[in-house]
Amino acid sequence: MPTLRLTLAYDGTDFHGWATQPGLRTVCGELARALELAPAALRVAGRTDAGVHAAANVASVEVERALPLGAVNGRLPPDLAVTEAIEAGPEFDARADARARSYVYRLNTGPAPDPFRSRFELHHPRPLDLAALQECAAACVGRHDFTAFTPTETQHVLFQRTVREAAWSRGGNGRLELRLTADAFLRHMVRVLVGTMLERPDPDLFSRLLGGAPRSLAGRTAPPHGLTLESVEYG
Repeated sequence: MPTLRLTLAYDGTDFHGWATQPGLRTVCGELARALELAPAALRVAGRTDAGVHAAANVASVEVERALPLGAVNGRLPPDLAVTEAIEAGPEFDARADARARSYVYRLNTGPAPDPFRSRFELHHPRPLDLAALQECAAACVGRHDFTAFTPTETQHVLFQRTVREAAWSRGGNGRLELRLTADAFLRHMVRVLVGTMLERPDPDLFSRLLGGAPRSLAGRTAPPHGLTLESVEYG
């Protein structure tokens, strides 16, 4: 059977994440229903949490026959779309073959929330030191132990990740964005990084935390709605 590589975009607001959960609406569950497959047949590059969005997540699945893209999207809800469906090699695995993932966390630091973007950015109307934020982000680049930036109760065994790029940028109307590219991410990793930077943008603190410090020394977990999986890189 051919293996399809599906590129997915979704507004994660009303989803309880990617993975199927009894009685809850999930991205995997809706996609499996549209494809008339068991959820276990789908492999995904990024298992996004509840409320997290995706501009270009990638899933792989073996199918007996490829459905036209229009037919698949006609079966999906309006907050989920397959933007591309191509036949990949028989050994392609969306998760195992991914070389890097890129996330962006969006802030609105203006005085009022934007009702047209509030589902996709965190309203944070407080003064921020962009130079200090940039130093904290720069400290993340390289291979580090991110134990401090994932929940204590976890299924992860290894906590080292290689961050290839981490940088804040300023947009118009008081907006800031953190973009992170890494080989892989721990659960809540980006959100805890953001929460810690917003609470204590101290580069020296980050250097200590990245040495395998416990979760209790890092800051809060930023809300999920500011986070979007932007892209997945393959060789």
